[in-house]
Formats: sequence, structure tokens, C-alpha cells
Amino acid sequence: MNKKEIYKRIMKLVSSHSFLLIISIILSILSVLSALYMPVLTGRAIDACIDKGMVDFESIKHNLFLFVIALLINGLSTFFMSLINNKVTFKIVRDLRNKLFDKIHKLPVVYLDSRGRGDILSRIISDVERLSDGLLLGFSQLFTGVFTVIATLVFMAIINPWLALTVLILTPISLVVASFISRKTYKHFSRQASLQGGLTSFINETVSSQRLITAMDAKDIKSKAFKEKNEEFAKVNLKALFYSSTTNPSTRFVNGLVYTSVGVFGGLLGIKGVISVGTLVAFLSYATQYTKPFNEISGVITEFQNAIACAGRIFDFLEAKESIDLLTDESPVKDLTGDISINNLSFSYDKTKKLLYDISFHVNKGEHIAIVGPTGCGKTTFINLLMRFYEPDGGEILFDNEVSYSIKKSTLRKNIGFVLQDTWVKNATIAENIAFGKPGATREEIIDAAKKSHAHSFISKLEKGYDTVVNQEATNLSAGQKQLLCIARVMLALPPILILDEATSSIDTMTEQRITKAFEALMEGRTSFIVAHRLSTIKNADLILVMKDGNIIEQGTHEELLVKKGFYYSMLHQN
Repeated sequence: MNKKEIYKRIMKLVSSHSFLLIISIILSILSVLSALYMPVLTGRAIDACIDKGMVDFESIKHNLFLFVIALLINGLSTFFMSLINNKVTFKIVRDLRNKLFDKIHKLPVVYLDSRGRGDILSRIISDVERLSDGLLLGFSQLFTGVFTVIATLVFMAIINPWLALTVLILTPISLVVASFISRKTYKHFSRQASLQGGLTSFINETVSSQRLITAMDAKDIKSKAFKEKNEEFAKVNLKALFYSSTTNPSTRFVNGLVYTSVGVFGGLLGIKGVISVGTLVAFLSYATQYTKPFNEISGVITEFQNAIACAGRIFDFLEAKESIDLLTDESPVKDLTGDISINNLSFSYDKTKKLLYDISFHVNKGEHIAIVGPTGCGKTTFINLLMRFYEPDGGEILFDNEVSYSIKKSTLRKNIGFVLQDTWVKNATIAENIAFGKPGATREEIIDAAKKSHAHSFISKLEKGYDTVVNQEATNLSAGQKQLLCIARVMLALPPILILDEATSSIDTMTEQRITKAFEALMEGRTSFIVAHRLSTIKNADLILVMKDGNIIEQGTHEELLVKKGFYYSMLHQN
């Protein structure tokens, strides 16, 4: 997304708060006008006491009174302007983060799988925070700065056009400096934001796998890799900071040039009697006020380049293609029975290489299908296609004689129970974790599901039982206990189709035997897909699919496959 498109998207976000921004602009104008009126009053007060014995106290008193009024107007308008700007900025940030979080649930799994978790977190947290800082500076200083420059020129032109022209001639220098710095900083800030996402992702990966890193004595390797990434980030960050840090001294040099020019030229006019001392003092004050916004605007532009770079990453994420159902209306299919047909199914991540191809078989309602094969043969990929996490490149999947894309994804997934090797529990009570797939479940139903999954025993021993809160990383539960909770979750939902992908991999042999019996009761009358490396867990399946290199090379019952003495026979005897 180019800068022009990013600006348009930001303006669209800002335009939804146009009423508050109009009030902010009015307050900004009041703040500027009151600030610019004060030097006029100061000059008048000075001129009222310029000669010995000729002090006009009434004039001084009157000007001081007006000065205090202007000061109050300036203070109050600035305060309320800042309040409104903060409110608008935080509303935009709130809405943007809500959109980003909602977007996560709309994106296809393949998109999330192809991005680092840290990079996504960086976009939602760090990038939004930087955009917030840029917008706040823009609202707070850009409006005021622009109005100050325009109004100051008008005031100076009214007082003395020649002095105003002197200031105006020197103005382009600041604009050229700001433009040069802006172009340089955007490129580096854009690269900086990208590298920070990668760095966050790397740190997140390292923290989550710290036990494995320690066990494999890979700390030096990870430290070296981190230092390289951090060094690259530091270099880009240093370049961005270098160019942005040149803003202040560059604009201050221009400020000094303007102030000196006004002082020298104004002094000459004062000597000739063209202007009074009070007028010169007011003009010098205006020169300072005129050049000050260029400092602020240049700083805002530099910071805004960082914000624009981050906004580009945010909008890219929001523009990512969503996982969309072809259906626009409710699915005509509400409840599935479990009759499934796979016809010439094919899929690959890299379209130049085959992964799954020519997959065809039929499953009758209530049958148990085991899928076995070596690592990387496509078992989990097939399950992802069945769940419509990915869409097939060719062929079709039919549920109850309905093509999968004619069924809403939400409807499809409500009819499928899923237990993975990689467990997932949320930061909530154990009861809430079990009831995740059935929020309205009663405590009795939750306990009954836990008993069937053999989780009730360890839950009862916890201090708060079912009200025990699982912490953020679930470190207060073992891997086996987390898996038991996931199994209990499916036990509670009782969907017509089950997918068990290495569902008992983290459970000891004794518990596995009890779980297997529980699964047999759960699978009764339900279509079940069992993915397992332990061949002992799938001997009773109605149909065993043997996969190798992305294709089904053998299928049949356990006994039939043993008689063939093929690949399945070899796998069994290797185990």
C-alpha cells in the first residue's frame, strides 16, 4: 500500500470524528489568535512608557487587563483542545484494535500459518501505539502550527509589510529541510517497523520454547541469531533516528536566521523612526512564534512518517483476503449425519509441488476411519481440508451429499468435534474451558463430560476444583491434563463427526486405555476420523487409510491390510 492510499485510509478513520475535530480546530484558532494578540498588547504597554515622565498608566492597566483575558482564553482553549484531541485519538485506536482483533477471526488459517505470531502481535499492539502517537501529535501540533504560521504572517503584514516579506522570503528554507527529512525518515521507519515485527516474533518463539532450547543446549545458537537480528534492527533504527534528529537543529538554524534578519532590518527601521520600539518588540515576538511551528511541524512530520509506516502494516493486515463463505444466506444444511464422500481431492501449499492428490473414498454414517502413514505424508493437511481451514485445489468433499462449500463454515464446524495433539486452553476456569464449545452447559453436564474423559479425578484434587483458573500459559496444568480438558470439551459438545488427531499423545499408557474406552463410547454412532502414529489405537477401525507421499496407497480393515503384507504390514512390524 503506497503512502497516498495510507493517507486516504487515515483520513477515512479521522472523518468519522469530524464533529469533535471541528470543535478542536475552532479551539485551535482561538488559542492561536489569543497567543498572537498578546505581543500586540505587550508592544502597546511598552510604547505607553517609552519616554521619561511620559508613562500612560491607564493605557498600561488596560493592556494588562486585556493580556490576562487573552492568556485565560489561550489556556482554556488549549486545555479543551488537548482533551478533545486525546479523546478522538483514543477512540480511533480503540476502533482500530477492535477491527484488527475481529480480522484475526475472519482470516483463513493458511494466512495466519504463513505469518509469525510476533509480527501479528506487533501490528496490533506496537504499530497501533505508534499510529496513536503520530495522530495525537498531528491533532495537537499540526493544526495549531499551520494556523499560527498563517495568522502570524497576517499580523506581521498589518504591522509592517516589509518586515513580513523578509520573514516570508526565508520560509521556503524550512519547507525544503522538512521535505528532505520526511522522505529519508519514511523509508527507514518503514523498515524499522517490519524488523520490529520479526524481532517480536523471534522473542515470542524463544520464550515459548525455552525448555526445549535449554534441554538441547541451544542457548548460544539462539543468542547469536538474536544478536544478528537485533544488530540489523539497531542499524536501521539508528539511521531513522539520525535523520529525524536533524529536524530540530536544522529548523532552529532557520529560526535563528529569521530572528536575526527581523532584528537587524527592524532595528534599522526603528532607527529611521519607521516603527516604534514596542512594534519591534512585538515583531520579534511574532518572528519567534512564526518560526516555532516549523520546529513542531517538522517534528510532527518526522514522527508522522513513523506512524504512516506502521499504518501501512496495519492496513495491509486489514486488507488481507478473508476466509469467506460462498453462501450469502443461511446454510440449508443445519445438522450433519456423518455421511462423507471425498472425490479426487488434491491440494498443495507450493503449487509447483504435489502434496495431496487423487484422494477418493466414502464414509458411511457412524463409521470409524483411521488415517496412518509416515510423518509428512499429508494426514494433518487432509484434516485441515475436511475442516475447511484450507480450500482444496481440486476435487470436492461432500457432507450428506452436499458439497462442502454449500454449507456454511460455522455450521460445518459446529458439527465436528476436534481434538488435536497440540492442546489449547484459555485463561479462564476449568469449567469455562470445558464449556468452551457449549457455553450454556450446566455444571452437571460439565462434570459428567469430565468424568467420561477421566479428567474429573485430577480436577477434584485441585484447590478450587472446577473453579480453578488456568493461567495465561496453562503452566499450572501438565500436558496430559490439558489434553484431558480438550477431550472433555468434545465429550460435552457431542457432535456427529469426530476428528482425533493424535488425541492421546500426551497421556500415559494407563490413562490412554481408559480414554480409549471413553472414546469408543463417544464414537458410538458417530463418524470418526482417527489420526494416529500408534497403530495399536486404530486396529478396531472400520476402514484404515494408509497414506504415503500425499496419496492413499492402501485401504481396508486391519485384518485385510495384514493379509496384503504391504506398507501397512511393514509399518506395524517396525513398531
